[in-house]
Amino acid sequence: MPHSLTHPRADRTHRPEIPTRLLVHALVREDGAVDAGELYSVAGLLGMTDQQVRLCVKRLVGEEKFRQEGRGRKAVLRAVSDAATGTLAPDADHVRHAYRQDHGLAPWDGTWHLFAFAVPEARRTARDALRETLLHLGAAPLQGGLYVAANPIADLVEAQARQLGVLDSVTFLTSTDLRVGELTDPRELAAAVWPLDAIAARHDQLADFATACVDRLAAADGADGADGAGGGGLSGAERLTLAVELAAEFGHAMTPDPLLPPELLPRPWPGSRARRLARECWAALSALPDEHGDATPPPRLFRLFRLYDDAFTAPEEPGERGERGERGERGDGGDDEPGERSR
Repeated sequence: MPHSLTHPRADRTHRPEIPTRLLVHALVREDGAVDAGELYSVAGLLGMTDQQVRLCVKRLVGEEKFRQEGRGRKAVLRAVSDAATGTLAPDADHVRHAYRQDHGLAPWDGTWHLFAFAVPEARRTARDALRETLLHLGAAPLQGGLYVAANPIADLVEAQARQLGVLDSVTFLTSTDLRVGELTDPRELAAAVWPLDAIAARHDQLADFATACVDRLAAADGADGADGAGGGGLSGAERLTLAVELAAEFGHAMTPDPLLPPELLPRPWPGSRARRLARECWAALSALPDEHGDATPPPRLFRLFRLYDDAFTAPEEPGERGERGERGERGDGGDDEPGERSR
């Protein structure tokens, strides 16, 4: 029997929880600097106290992740090295693959990828790291020491196992006729192995937040003056706050998503709709004109958001344009109307 989604709809008033540390990483500009004034302003809009920010900055400086120049709101934090975006952002390749799936450019070939390992207790740390890698790459446990993935992740698993020094303990195999108990139908297998309800609920939450974000931008647009510049009703700090919240919500939905091929998912599947809405919201934020007299730069000038700008535009391979025209833009079988994504 096909799996049906039973998750509750997300509350559109929900606002993502963003740890202070992740906020600091999100505000790293292209030159590696974080303006403390911007940090305190955005933190305040997110409900964080000045004390939270001060303690977080102190810890990051103590960990030698950042170097501080100046004090208080006039200080500048400089990334000691290429500051990461923290866990606020999923891997860019992961995002690109999701959008390729949404556009029907990554069809499933019917192959299951299996990984079995038996790492001794003396190598427990390496064993746990290998398990976390498999889960991070979208694999799921079938039974003790046996994992399955629908996407070809063997090269990545092998690289990690080699780095951990446990490659000899890992078995790699593929199958086109996987059976678990009496289950043989690929879609039923996926529903039994992966927590699809929980994954779908996170995407519903992202979709609701992105919709609310677009509505807020539209309301601000309506509050503009005669010049008609969109988003003029929001300050630079408010725009940046929306961008940080959207990035956090997107990461919350995408990081645990195994990106199962559309052929294995219930229909309609909320993931593609949520990603489309997030991309539309992101485009609206990126297109906002600079505010005259506002010292806060637009979101597009920060490293985290440049990552999203790059990832949201998946490059087409030779022949893909014609292939897309044949399949249409609904490769996921989602609930969008034909042609809706071209708007």
